[in-house]
Amino acid sequence: MEKPDRVSKATRFIGQLEGKTKGPTVVFFGGIHGNEPAGVKALEQVFARLYQVPLEIKGAIFGIRGNMPALLQKKRYIENDLNRLWSEAQIAQIEKKPRSILGPEERELLDLKQTLGTLLQNQAPPFYFIDFHTTSSKTLPFITINDALINRKFSQQFPVPIILGIEEYLTGPLLSRMNQLGYVSLGFESGRHDEQVAVANSIAFFWLTLVFAGVLQKDDVPDFERAYRQLTESALNNSDFYEVVYRHILHPHDAFTMLPGFENFQKVAKGRLLAWQNEKKVKAQKNTTLFMPLYQEQGGEGFFLIDKISKRALAWSIVLRKIKFDDLLVCLPGISWHSPEKRELLVNLSVARFFAKSFFHLLGYRAQDKDGNRVLMHSRELTAKNAMYRDEVWYRE
Repeated sequence: MEKPDRVSKATRFIGQLEGKTKGPTVVFFGGIHGNEPAGVKALEQVFARLYQVPLEIKGAIFGIRGNMPALLQKKRYIENDLNRLWSEAQIAQIEKKPRSILGPEERELLDLKQTLGTLLQNQAPPFYFIDFHTTSSKTLPFITINDALINRKFSQQFPVPIILGIEEYLTGPLLSRMNQLGYVSLGFESGRHDEQVAVANSIAFFWLTLVFAGVLQKDDVPDFERAYRQLTESALNNSDFYEVVYRHILHPHDAFTMLPGFENFQKVAKGRLLAWQNEKKVKAQKNTTLFMPLYQEQGGEGFFLIDKISKRALAWSIVLRKIKFDDLLVCLPGISWHSPEKRELLVNLSVARFFAKSFFHLLGYRAQDKDGNRVLMHSRELTAKNAMYRDEVWYRE
C-alpha cells in the first residue's frame, strides 16, 4: 500500500491509497461546494486513520477536494457554481478560453477534469465516483443518482433514501458528467451544513462504500456494523426511492425567503405557504413532500418537490429496460431516434402527447432540451458501462 509523504490542505488530493491486489478504483469528492466542508473533514479523518492503521485493500482509493478557493472562503462558489459547469457545451466553451481570463470555478473545472482523466487512464476498472454534499436545511441522509440500473443496484445496498431524476432539472452537475461517461456515480447528502452528524454520516458512508465495492472485506472494517447502524438511524429507517417532480427556479436578482422551520422530506399540505419570492407568496400546489428547501444566500433552486416511487413501478422499469422496450417506441408516431447512436429519443409532443413523462422515466429517459413542441429525452441506461460491473457481487445479486 502506497502512502504520500504528507497530505496538505493546499493540495487537490486529500489522500490516496493503492493496494497490492487488483481491484476497483473508488474516487470520493468533498467540497465541490465550498460551504459544504463536512465531506472534506470526513475524508481527512478516514485517510488519517488508514495511514496510521493500514488495511489490506484491493484496488485504489482517492479523496479529492473540489472547489478549493470557495472552501477557503467558506462560500458555495466564488463566481459560478462548480457543480453546474460540467455539461459538454460548457466544458467546450471553457476549454476555448485563454487561461488568463478564466474565472476561479472555470480553473477548478479544468484542473479537476485533468485529474479525473489521469485517474481513468492510469487506474484499473471498475470505477466508482462518490460526491459528498450537505444541505442548508435539516435532513435525513440520502443518495441522489442519475437513473441507470447500475446506480440503482449499487445504491440499494445503503440504508438511506434514494432520489431519482434530479438531473432532469439541473444542468452540469459533476456526477451527471461521470454518468454520461458510463460509470457508477452517487451523490451522498450527509446532513445539514453545520451539523457534526454530517461528518459522521460521511465517514460511515465511506466505509460502507469500500465494502460494497469490494475494496475491503466486511470483517476487515471494525466499525462496519456501527457505520451501517449510524446511517440507518440517521435516516429513520427510510430506504425508499423518490423521484423529483418539481424544481422551484430562482433567478439571479430574485428576493427569495424560505419560511423558517421546514425540513427535508417534510410532508406539506396543498395551499401551505412555503416562501416569499419578490414579495409574492409561494404556496404548495398539492399535497406533496418538500425536498432541499433553501436556507442559504447562494443557490439557484428555492426548493424541490418529490414523490415516493412504488416498488411495482421500480420493478416494471427493470423489466422494460431489460427487454429494450424503447426500440419499439420509435415505431410509434411522434417518436424517433435523435442520432444513429440511439442514445436520445426525439419526442414530438403535439403527436405523442398520449405518452406521459412518467412513462419515459420508467425506461430511464429524462427530458433535457425542449424546442417548441419537441423534447430531447436522454437515457443514462444506454451509456452505462454495464459490462464493467457485471462480475461485481452487488451486480449479480
